[in-house]
Amino acid sequence: MAYHLWIFVSGILGNILSFMVYLAPLPTFVRVYRKKSTERFQSIPYVVALISAVLWIYYATLKSNAYPLMTINAIGCVVETIYIIVFIIYAPKKARILTLKLLLLLNFGGLLLIFLLTHFFSKGTSRIHIVGWFCVVSSAGVFAAPLSIMRKVIKTKSVEYMPFTLSVFLTLGAVMWFFYGLFLKDMNIAVPNVLGFIFGILQMILYAVYKNHPMKMVEDPKLQLSEHKLGSMVCSDVKAVAPQPNNTNNKGGVVEPQNIKGNTRDHDASNNV
Repeated sequence: MAYHLWIFVSGILGNILSFMVYLAPLPTFVRVYRKKSTERFQSIPYVVALISAVLWIYYATLKSNAYPLMTINAIGCVVETIYIIVFIIYAPKKARILTLKLLLLLNFGGLLLIFLLTHFFSKGTSRIHIVGWFCVVSSAGVFAAPLSIMRKVIKTKSVEYMPFTLSVFLTLGAVMWFFYGLFLKDMNIAVPNVLGFIFGILQMILYAVYKNHPMKMVEDPKLQLSEHKLGSMVCSDVKAVAPQPNNTNNKGGVVEPQNIKGNTRDHDASNNV
């Protein structure tokens, strides 16, 4: 009885903490909406999280009494879809096209292929194991997706694009889901959350190191090249319109530049006489 109680408690706490993980990027997307720009934010973590949520729902339908998995991942599908839609609306063209390609390739093509293969070529326990391994891989991808953000933090010396609350809830959620899988004797649930715990701790360490560090401006070589070309063009234009000496003759007229040397020679000759 106590054993089932711990499964229930860890599942409920896992749902609460995972829900907080899903809501952690909300301030980011409010900022995107207000600025009408995604700035340097990336869509990859949200695309991967959507894949993972769909796969875990599929896995939960194959398992018995896996309601905590089904509820939180159903919520995750809705939340991640909203995030991706907002990102596509306000992202620059290149980022928007990349996001749509990822959705088409992974979220539609990849998931459809997994459903078809597991439905027609596996049955019973083997199907559960195969889908479970896909869930493990997708969860590893979710936990590894922030690696690009962590790299950016190290490169820019700024934690602006790595919310601390997300790291905290990610770590605590990974702990709860690890115990849920352990009590349920389901290693497909427990194992990937070990990775989630490790990456969550690393993110918090990075935050502690760089939270008060002055931001390092990373210069874009393409931008430098553009500025160099622009500078060269400006210098060329300045040289092209350099003003000529505005000399006047005794009658008040303007002396043409080609006559200046001639007038100088005449003046020198008169001095010699």
